[in-house]
Amino acid sequence: MRWKAEMTNDSVGIVGGGIVGLAVAREILRRRPGTRVVVLEQEDAVARHQTGHSSGVAHAGIYYQPGSLKAELCTRGRVLLRDYCAEHALPYDECGKLVVAVDETELPRLDALERTATANRVPGLTRLGPSGIRDVEPHAAGVAALHSPRTAITDYAAVCRSLGAEIAAAGGEVRLSTRVTGIARRLDAVEVVAGAESLRVDRLVLCGGLQSDRLGRLAGGAPSPRIVPFKGEYLQVSAAKQDLVRGMVYPVPDPQYPFLGVHYTRRVDGRLEVGPNAFVALSRRHYGRFAATPGDVAATVAAPAFWRFARRNWRAGLAEVPGIVSTKAYMRAARRYVPAIGPDDVVRSGLGLRAQALDSSGALVDDFVIEHLGRITSVRNAPSPAATSSLAIAEHVVDRMDRTPP
Repeated sequence: MRWKAEMTNDSVGIVGGGIVGLAVAREILRRRPGTRVVVLEQEDAVARHQTGHSSGVAHAGIYYQPGSLKAELCTRGRVLLRDYCAEHALPYDECGKLVVAVDETELPRLDALERTATANRVPGLTRLGPSGIRDVEPHAAGVAALHSPRTAITDYAAVCRSLGAEIAAAGGEVRLSTRVTGIARRLDAVEVVAGAESLRVDRLVLCGGLQSDRLGRLAGGAPSPRIVPFKGEYLQVSAAKQDLVRGMVYPVPDPQYPFLGVHYTRRVDGRLEVGPNAFVALSRRHYGRFAATPGDVAATVAAPAFWRFARRNWRAGLAEVPGIVSTKAYMRAARRYVPAIGPDDVVRSGLGLRAQALDSSGALVDDFVIEHLGRITSVRNAPSPAATSSLAIAEHVVDRMDRTPP
């Protein structure tokens, strides 16, 4: 079926059927009922990539630079998400999180994290000693911890399905198996090409996640940031020991390490997972342990930013290798936090892909990056806590669209 060429009056196209794209589509329809909204998703269902493979955590804002877009939108987004889940009978469990210092050397970093979390007004945050840790998580070990009781877990794929149903009920459309291959800015519209078909819209919002840099360049945006895909593997704890962790147990972030580190996360269905680790992925779409897409590999190795990143972080990369090949090695670090769960108590579980944005110098782009190009808005970087923040990101994007003349 050919697309309707008359979709040019009060029409908005959204590229990407993850939680951010769907949230933006919903926000437009809430503010301007009757707007023609069409979401274009290359996969055969929504939430196929980062959204559907995330840990399901609704973050409270512990880690983010005060004053950053991340900090602002996570704080508001968590409340919006909580209320949305309650309104639509979706799972949302405030099981809480401990960020644990396992020895004295980590206390200065825990102190700095506490200052950040306090500046971000993380609700209910408390500092605990060893006995307090045991009160919250009886099987966790450490010398001190931050407890965030409002950190929650949810099912982001279910949230996406609910958002999609809302979009359809409001007259919008989610078109699956529709891969965008071209974007052209016209005098009075934007033309979007997918194969042999084309669509003209008044406004276009790009929420491509793992494809965000490619879509941004198609739209005429800046060459940076570039996406390098990273793969993270989870282990699932056996049913006999999955109740040894009540909520979440996280490490204190190391500023010398580019990622958060392995942690324990409860799922809304009762499972307990350990992970993820982090290593460069060879595909942006496929999830096998050794899956590779030649074009994606070529794009990574051709990016100077990747090699600059690799030169800075090769030691951290080497440290991940044992855990990739050995469950025993994977669990060695994790057992520092919950000693009663060992390699015999876990099995390999799911894999996730993460869109890691790098600037031209090879540094990680930490904050959300949203680029405005006249009629086109491009979400160039939306790492964690993007799922938590999605409804607030949608407000922010639509606010900017309202203020930006086409």
